[in-house]
Amino acid sequence: MAKLEFLEGGYFVWRYVPSMSAAVIFLVPFLLATVVHFWKIFQKRVRFSLPFAISGLFEIIGHATRIDSYNNTGKLMPYCIQVVFILLGPALFAASVYMVLARIIRSLHARKHSALLLNCGSGMMVNTGLNNLGQGFIITSLCLHVVSFCLFILTVYVFQKRMRRAPTAEAFDIAIPWRQHLYSLYTISGLVLVRSIFRVVEYAMGNDGYPLSNEWTLYVFDSVPMFAAMVIFAVWYSSDLKPFLDKASEGSETIESKV
Repeated sequence: MAKLEFLEGGYFVWRYVPSMSAAVIFLVPFLLATVVHFWKIFQKRVRFSLPFAISGLFEIIGHATRIDSYNNTGKLMPYCIQVVFILLGPALFAASVYMVLARIIRSLHARKHSALLLNCGSGMMVNTGLNNLGQGFIITSLCLHVVSFCLFILTVYVFQKRMRRAPTAEAFDIAIPWRQHLYSLYTISGLVLVRSIFRVVEYAMGNDGYPLSNEWTLYVFDSVPMFAAMVIFAVWYSSDLKPFLDKASEGSETIESKV
């Protein structure tokens, strides 16, 4: 039976022996969800959702390493790998959800309603790219992640409100389920926000805090929300958001169709 081991200096990097069964239970769904996402990218040729699929690979690597850590609690490398990949995977969700919003705006010819909004989204992508692994940097990055997703949700709300007041002609096209995709963005962003707030609390409480000392918190407040986000993104896939091109942009139609 596996037991908690310490490093050569007598320091414990784990506060518990990671559960192999729990890691397997979440590894399999993430593996299936990631395969579905890559299949949809290949089938639908919607390459802007690639970061979402890559984040699934991060989750797979992270949970697989937790399985390996069951018998290696005294080794630093497996611990670091699972921390890095599980921590950074959701950051890639930001890139995809922002690009979905941009796709919605272009599909509806609603750029007039997106003034100043896209800059907010761009800032979100920059902030969530912080990946320093010192505890202070992790907390700072996660706090920026929380703020950025709050701003993104506000961005989506403002755009939706403007569309209600002055809808474009494309907004009435039933072939463009833009409202459905907006609600999907709300849900995914909310799930990532819950996960990010949990991570802030987890690292702020330190190594002796309850979250880092109890494994169930990781799966309930991190793995479950991220898997749910992958399922929602797969079910309400954004392949039906095809930007309408005007005559001035006809020459770039081939390029746009590949994005």
